[in-house]
Amino acid sequence: MTNPLINIAAVFIAYLIGSLSFAVIVSKLFGLPDPHTYGSGNPGATNVLRTGKKSAAILTLAGDAAKGWFAVWIAQQYAAEFQLGPITLACVALAVFLGHLFPVFFKFKGGKGVATAAGILLAIQPWLGLATLATWVIIAFFFRYSSLAALAASVFAPFYTFLLFGIDTPRSPYLFAVIVMCALLVWRHQENMTNLLNGTETRLGAKKPAAE
Repeated sequence: MTNPLINIAAVFIAYLIGSLSFAVIVSKLFGLPDPHTYGSGNPGATNVLRTGKKSAAILTLAGDAAKGWFAVWIAQQYAAEFQLGPITLACVALAVFLGHLFPVFFKFKGGKGVATAAGILLAIQPWLGLATLATWVIIAFFFRYSSLAALAASVFAPFYTFLLFGIDTPRSPYLFAVIVMCALLVWRHQENMTNLLNGTETRLGAKKPAAE
């Protein structure tokens, strides 16, 4: 018999994992300023890169992606043992993402979630993650805008999820989680969308203001 407390605990633990902001953690390890205090104020790899520390930015990117992947993967591994149903697994995926956006450890001021979302999608289904990443790479390569690539990937990810899982299948609850996650991604990129429309968005490879 399914234990509701175990299911709730799994979702809560996923949220706590998502709340580990690697932009802040890595910046402290490297002796860099808090990413909330410079550039875009966004605790993510792109903003950390503005310090000029590429290694710190890479670690931030890897950490944020890894936590999304790990939370979903570990829940899937123990789903049978702890009787975690498809809805719980979908909630775990959404919870780790919400943890990144609104981290309890950092006053609920989180990042935009692109790297974490990529890790989550790879854990849900490798082909889903790879298809979404391919979309990002193609748009970024041709248009040279990271934000536009993220927005395009957010639009296509639910479509890919539907193709893989359908609507009325054991894994279809993931579709709901992906739709909500991608809607939040678009919402977090409001400023970028305005900049894109105004022609003021920074292209990939362009010089950005360095942190003090």
